[in-house]
Amino acid sequence: MAKEYNGSPKHHQLEAKRKRLTWILGVSGLCVFFYVLGAWQTTTIPTTQSDLYARVGCDVNSPPSADNNNAPVDPSLTASLDFQSHHQVEINSNNTVKQFQPCDMSFSEYTPCQDKVRGRRFDRNMLKYRERHCPTKEELLLCLIPAPPKYKTPFKWPQSRDYAWYDNIPHKELSIEKAVQNWIQVEGDRFRFPGGGTMFPHGADAYIDDIGKLIPLTDGTIRTAVDTGCGVASFGAFLLKRDVIAMSFAPRDTHEAQVQFALERGVPAIIGIMGSKRLPYPARAFDLAHCSRCLIPWHQYDGLYLTEVDRILRPGGYWVLSGPPIHWKKHWRGWERTEKDLKQEQDAIEDVAKRLCWNKVIEKEDLAIWQKPINHIECIKSGTVYKTPHICKSDNPDTAWYKDLEACITPLPEVSSSDDVAGGAVEKWPERAFAVPPRISRGSIRGITAEKFREDNELWKDRVAHYKRIISPLAQGRYRNIMDMNAFLGGFAAAILKYPAWVMNVVPVSSDHDTLGVIYERGLIGTYQDWCEAFSTYPRTYDLIHATGVFSIYQDRCDITYILLEMDRILRPEGTVIFRDSVELLVKIKSITDGMRWKSQIMDHESGPFNPEKILVAVKTYWTGEAAQKQR
Repeated sequence: MAKEYNGSPKHHQLEAKRKRLTWILGVSGLCVFFYVLGAWQTTTIPTTQSDLYARVGCDVNSPPSADNNNAPVDPSLTASLDFQSHHQVEINSNNTVKQFQPCDMSFSEYTPCQDKVRGRRFDRNMLKYRERHCPTKEELLLCLIPAPPKYKTPFKWPQSRDYAWYDNIPHKELSIEKAVQNWIQVEGDRFRFPGGGTMFPHGADAYIDDIGKLIPLTDGTIRTAVDTGCGVASFGAFLLKRDVIAMSFAPRDTHEAQVQFALERGVPAIIGIMGSKRLPYPARAFDLAHCSRCLIPWHQYDGLYLTEVDRILRPGGYWVLSGPPIHWKKHWRGWERTEKDLKQEQDAIEDVAKRLCWNKVIEKEDLAIWQKPINHIECIKSGTVYKTPHICKSDNPDTAWYKDLEACITPLPEVSSSDDVAGGAVEKWPERAFAVPPRISRGSIRGITAEKFREDNELWKDRVAHYKRIISPLAQGRYRNIMDMNAFLGGFAAAILKYPAWVMNVVPVSSDHDTLGVIYERGLIGTYQDWCEAFSTYPRTYDLIHATGVFSIYQDRCDITYILLEMDRILRPEGTVIFRDSVELLVKIKSITDGMRWKSQIMDHESGPFNPEKILVAVKTYWTGEAAQKQR
């Protein structure tokens, strides 16, 4: 047998392999060590609002506020993430950023799609001139909407329910016009909201208590409400303490800034009107609809408006009416109308309700309440007895964006028994928020299963926990009015229910899935929207805007510059925006917002740097129209 010597080739090969393996392990160990060390040194968590501004590179003057406490900035937090060195994308320097100038102060309360001047071009029939009429491409503004000269940070909730700064909404008209009804009062440098309304001058709280004696308002059965013609939304404001969230809407009309007052109070509201189009909500959305002298002609147009309320009411939902013509025998003189006229109006409303198969629950003093049936079995049977409008044919009942009203009953999903709730029953609140919605359990939304719903809830639970670490004001009540521009299943809104905030869940009309019905079945609220157009709200009405994948949807549909300018319009000074999208899109967004007086920073995904989706956190700096004019 051949003898193997130490100097044989085989021995040298083994020795070389050992050295190479040792070298690879050593280098890998050093890489891991320095990666962990670097991560540990650069992951300081901001603990104050000022820290947050420092974290995203802000250098802003703090505005006047209710408490005006400003924590010092920690210099260690001002280091920017060297994002460009880690990704093959180019971030524009300040020399190449387009700087957007402030608009004239006359645009301070500009609502692009409810512009009074543009509205005059349209028909006054059915109040079409007060519906959405958005600017043409040539009419779009390429400037920043300025805040009033002495704008202050709004009061925090719940104080904001009762107070707002006069300088933020300098309109005294309602305090004079509605003085007897206690809508709003001026007290020095602020407004006070006593909680009164046209039909509840002694306060919404007592009024809601009266309703609660007639229907189950506080046991979790009723969660979502719609208040038509809401005024300053005192009804919605006091429903919140009963765990009922109302979508309040009113037009931009002679009652100047009523929706703006509602949002300044921290109460959900939107500019809207009962006109010739469907309301921007899905079918079977609300547990309760309310009208307190809302001036909507329910008996006209063959009951078209009540038919629309029927569409958006859940099976078994309630319609509450107070004001003309209810209790007309007592109030007819004060309403300056004849007894005959008021009686005819009430008879007409009663007739429409009967044709819709509603059951009149009660009429007591100034209140009348009807209930929608839980299914249409009996309604269809009685069609030969009552002059019932026909059931709508071949129509998606959830379609509501610029959809004309129709004089037909929106069909309910079929049931096998007269005791079954059409479309499926929902859980009582708060279990309703995380229970599988009927639209998902019944397979009504293609590709969305109960398992995907649960996974989405867990996903947003983790994401919101991450937001809490990078944006500490989220848990401190800094953000009251929040908008989710692409809400999907409402997971983000559900994950922040424990915070003193509410979320306007927006489902873009261009989305692959129409999920707004699911959001309402969860006991949350929202609306449809095309982000190539302006949102139906006043400037400076949201504290935090959340935008997941919005620009992936719209980058090829319209100029994203105008979407970002619209976000700036509705965002309050020192408000925050969270973008989630691809690196390339976020870099493009940042290059635009850098010219909008925003300070921002791109961050890695919460799962780590290898996820292609990134997060851009931006803060709108504080500036006002007065300061802007001096600068110019």
